[in-house]
Amino acid sequence: MRDKNKKIKVIVAMSGGVDSSVTAALLKKAGFSVAGIMGKFWTEKKKNSNNSEKKARQVAQKIGIPFYAVNFEKEFRKKVVDYFLNDYKQGNTPNPCIVCNKEIKFGLLLKEAKKMNADFLATGHYSRLQREILNLKLQTPNKYRIKLFKGKDKAKDQSYFLWQLSQSQLKNVLFPVGNYTKPEVRSLAKKFDLPVAETPESQEVCFVDGLTSDFLKKYLKTKPGKIVDIKGNLIGQHNGLWFYTIGQRRGLDISQGPWFVVKKDFKKNNLIVSKNEKDLLKKEFIAVNVNWILRQNLPINAKVKIRYKSNFAEAKILKHKKNSVKVIFKNPQKAITPGQSAVFYKGKELLGGGVIVDSK
Repeated sequence: MRDKNKKIKVIVAMSGGVDSSVTAALLKKAGFSVAGIMGKFWTEKKKNSNNSEKKARQVAQKIGIPFYAVNFEKEFRKKVVDYFLNDYKQGNTPNPCIVCNKEIKFGLLLKEAKKMNADFLATGHYSRLQREILNLKLQTPNKYRIKLFKGKDKAKDQSYFLWQLSQSQLKNVLFPVGNYTKPEVRSLAKKFDLPVAETPESQEVCFVDGLTSDFLKKYLKTKPGKIVDIKGNLIGQHNGLWFYTIGQRRGLDISQGPWFVVKKDFKKNNLIVSKNEKDLLKKEFIAVNVNWILRQNLPINAKVKIRYKSNFAEAKILKHKKNSVKVIFKNPQKAITPGQSAVFYKGKELLGGGVIVDSK
């Protein structure tokens, strides 16, 4: 097997963290022709960014593979950071990791890998792929379809962030650590004697140095308005609707709480709050920009996540307008938030997803 793998070239997207480092080490051990690549992204954390590259180079040297760095600061700023800020300004709560995966990691980095004549781009995502041959009589490499599944580690599963990927992207991708748990990956890092074995988990948004709320205040202007309850009574003042998200409880600076953000009225520039958490419950929503990993015949029943950390909820997914669906839950869900991704599953398989725009 190792001799066969020597002919297969894999470029590993390395971040200087333990997951991508173990990915590279596993592939090297399996006998693949491996090289590491790091995309240098725009970030406020300039010092941390340089430190990450240093760690990735140390890992590459340790396992004996070439390492390359490419500068994507301009593209990352435009496709991810500007998207992030613009979506907040429109009143949404976006997830930049999902856009980064589609446009940068499995967009620009995958293109770089192909320029280097690689067969695959590998990443440290905790997800799994399954390749199914469509017709055994057709012995050609493209006659198969790819299914995307949750990673083995339920607590670390990252399939949620990959719902925008296409078959053409997935056919050139490998997720070696998807079959391991995080503790197993750290154990492998120690076994391989990698200098990143104890590297802590990354938190918050990768390009933000500190709290997301502070980052938004730097780049978005204030637009003061009223905070009112669901009956229209004046409760307080806000500095701009984009600084708040549905379900938010902290940072409202109003007394006699706790209060919860339940709606944003852009026409009146009012932030609507309630003391009753039940006012956050909604039973259905519309999702746009829908992508299916494999085509689905609607309607279908599925398990749905309305944010990365939310629980799975049973729902029916129905056709709506072009490239959009209506999702109706069996039981009402709390704080369905515009801008967040709704991701659809059947068992462990990720079917697809879309961006939430409306709920009721």
